[in-house]
Amino acid sequence: MITRKLTGSAPRTAMPKGAVDTQMHMYLPGFAMRGDGLGRPADPLPTPDMYRETMRWLGLESVVITQGNAHGTDSANLLACLATMGDCARGVAAISPDTPQAEIARLSDGGIVGARIMDLPGGAVGLDALEAVDAIAADAGWMMAVQFDGSALVALEPRLAALKSRWVLDHHAKILDGATPAHIAVIKRLIDTGRCWFKFAACYESSRSGGPDFADIGAVAREIGAHAPERIVWGTNWPHNGAQRSEDYPDDADLLDLAMSWLPDDAARRAALVDTPRALYGFGPA
Repeated sequence: MITRKLTGSAPRTAMPKGAVDTQMHMYLPGFAMRGDGLGRPADPLPTPDMYRETMRWLGLESVVITQGNAHGTDSANLLACLATMGDCARGVAAISPDTPQAEIARLSDGGIVGARIMDLPGGAVGLDALEAVDAIAADAGWMMAVQFDGSALVALEPRLAALKSRWVLDHHAKILDGATPAHIAVIKRLIDTGRCWFKFAACYESSRSGGPDFADIGAVAREIGAHAPERIVWGTNWPHNGAQRSEDYPDDADLLDLAMSWLPDDAARRAALVDTPRALYGFGPA
């Protein structure tokens, strides 16, 4: 059992109207999870009601629910969560290259606006399906969330630059071996294609220097944020599934403030929290 911190002191960041959390996972009881335990959150199940409390604490108005690894490519839990949350929520699903058009239409009707590539242990759909899923997403008008070990960014640049859909490089590019100038140059070139965005989320997952400042992740974030502040989105990564003990559970207000400190000014912070995600994920104006 884990005790999640769902409220506390308000963020120091002035939260603008219409703020969006673009990265989190949500669970409802009654939906089977994979038998190997990968991606399973610690008990108790982190439910929509728990997340709503976090939204009130942080000053969030909208949310993008990402398919959790525990459910593989079964979107039933995701669709149920979207229905429970209502119009403040959009979804990113895990689809395979052979997902039929009728299913894509059903998912779209349920509030799903994107496809997930997750090429790390537990991920349901990896880089081997990148181009096929990209073609489906582009045809449906969806975006893609793409996560992998960014240590391979230089080698992967040609494939990523050729993507047709709008896509987000997830989790600070998750460069597990540590970012080099070559990695940063690739990220800038990908952003400059006009189809790539960069997500501030889960800095703790790839930092080699560690908290509370995650200075290595912050250095890259500042450089990318200064290069293209209009291409940054942000997410909580709630419910922080990597935390299996109460004492390891992070403070979401502190993480929000830290991420926002990496952006150059209030205009960039507003773009990352409101304008950019609302356009990318299909929310109405704030």
